Amino acid sequence: MKNSAPLRLLGDITPAQFLRDYWHKKPLLIRGAIPGFQPLLPFDQLAELATKDYVESRLVTATGGEWDMQHGPLQDLPARTQREWTLLVQGVNLQSDAADALLRQFRFVPDARLDDLMVSFATDGGGVGPHFDSYDVFLLQAEGQRRWSIGPQKDLTLVDGLPLKILAKFKPTEEFVLEPGDMLYLPPHYAHDGIAIGDCQTYSIGFRSPSYQELGEAFLQFMADSIDLPGRYADPELAPSAKPAEIPQDMLGKLADELNKMQFTEDDFTIFLGEYLSEPKHNVFFTGPDEPLPAGRFAKAAAKKGVKLSRKTQMLYRGKNVFINGESFAIGRADKAALEALANHRQLTGTEAAGASEDVLEALYAWYTDGWLELND
Repeated sequence: MKNSAPLRLLGDITPAQFLRDYWHKKPLLIRGAIPGFQPLLPFDQLAELATKDYVESRLVTATGGEWDMQHGPLQDLPARTQREWTLLVQGVNLQSDAADALLRQFRFVPDARLDDLMVSFATDGGGVGPHFDSYDVFLLQAEGQRRWSIGPQKDLTLVDGLPLKILAKFKPTEEFVLEPGDMLYLPPHYAHDGIAIGDCQTYSIGFRSPSYQELGEAFLQFMADSIDLPGRYADPELAPSAKPAEIPQDMLGKLADELNKMQFTEDDFTIFLGEYLSEPKHNVFFTGPDEPLPAGRFAKAAAKKGVKLSRKTQMLYRGKNVFINGESFAIGRADKAALEALANHRQLTGTEAAGASEDVLEALYAWYTDGWLELND
């Protein structure tokens, strides 16, 4: 995607301008970001998704000022006529081609940061209370109206004892009513509260923002299998101890010297991060074709139709390494162009597939049988 052309999605500014002036810095209200926008899923389909154990969903209700939250699967929802309840369905882009296509409009931000599309359906007065997110978010109004109150709040103290993270001292500074097609961008930790005016749907495009603690723990676990420290502790010059319960200083120093020999390279970090960021979420499952084509027929079909990544597949690359759904492998110069094109465009044309090397075709066929990749229609 070129960053030099203004996008209606961003209020007729370029992605470069948006990232420079707003990303991580201040909110942006975009009227008519997607003119004439219509909900991608009707309510009945959204409610059906909420019954599935492989879809993350929540039901939030506020009755008499008392907040309650139930986690899915959700077999029964309140009546549509009941006020002040909200259905939240995560990862709708994994279940709908149209939702996936909408999410991909935000690829001016790298795929390594793009997370998912959440749909929020609320009846009149519904919302999840004043709160803040730890990540950037675009809030696209899909149906009906929602009133947003926002503010650059410093006091992020939460109300104790609630099932939701609700700000105790919310003090908004601005208020907007969003109509279908309007969109509001909010940077991390920017306080906001959205209240439905009648039935409404809001689509949240969220971004990954893992904590350094989470990354550190995952990296050490990743490196555990590759650590190689030969030898075993020994102390041939051990002296008699007057304090047998005290850990000897010589032992401590020697072990510290040995453990400090562990060195991590940029390649280690690259492979870890690529596998970590492309790893499917716990509730993502792939299903290959019921009757896969033999390899030869697949190659001919790919050369004719082209191929595309499954909407559930995350494919990244860096340098000589390619990452797909938590797996990594090194590529040679001859295969680099085709695989980078597949990752960037999420598809290959028939001409591009026909020109792929045998190694790439072999990988494409394996991904096809696993359900990671499909033939174009």
